Amino acid sequence: MFSESVELYDLIYSQLKDYPAEAAVVATKLEELMPGLRTILDVGCGTGEHARHLAGRGYSVDGIDIEPRFVEMARTKSTGTFVCADMMTFDLGRTYDAVLCLFSSIGYVRTLDGVLAALQRFRAHLGSGGIVLVEPWFTPEAMADATVHVHTAEGDGIRVARMSHTRIEGRLSRLTFEYMVGRASGIERASEVHELGLFTVPEMEQAFSESGFDVEFDPDGLTGRGLYVGRVERR
Repeated sequence: MFSESVELYDLIYSQLKDYPAEAAVVATKLEELMPGLRTILDVGCGTGEHARHLAGRGYSVDGIDIEPRFVEMARTKSTGTFVCADMMTFDLGRTYDAVLCLFSSIGYVRTLDGVLAALQRFRAHLGSGGIVLVEPWFTPEAMADATVHVHTAEGDGIRVARMSHTRIEGRLSRLTFEYMVGRASGIERASEVHELGLFTVPEMEQAFSESGFDVEFDPDGLTGRGLYVGRVERR
């Protein structure tokens, strides 16, 4: 998880992701599927950037994330309710028009049993005809072993270099991140390991079906990783 890089997250991803454009695509998709929807739950909301831009479009957006410092940051960005919770076990005691799980957050459940548990929780928080959008992590055949990537970012007196190394262990991808953070006071180093499960499209579709969704898969999605679009049957 992002235990060592919370303060760096927005700086790094503001230069890697176009949150306003992604929020616009999500809003268009949701309006096509459920015209007039109002309430959205963002699962794995991170620091609340998607939620912030969707709220700016007039939606009522709440969020959950397992990292408490992300939740604290999300609370400063919009007026929704943000809760620290695990996507496999959460219970907010209410339903929404739509549930989102973006930026491959579903991969952090690590196993197919975890996917099923999370989807069942999503289903429990949707009303009749509700919509779920899930942006997956890479499939097993699309994930390359022993790869290295480097990203840099700077702003507010900080310069960051992040190097990542990926190893594949069965159906698990293990990403080791090493950070070098430069400030006027000196250079700091930090590291963290992320583990994300690798699931095929048929496996994901089966999990959606078992959780009570009619599902379609868009192979392009928001960022080229694909997008699962699930709908709860109307009663």
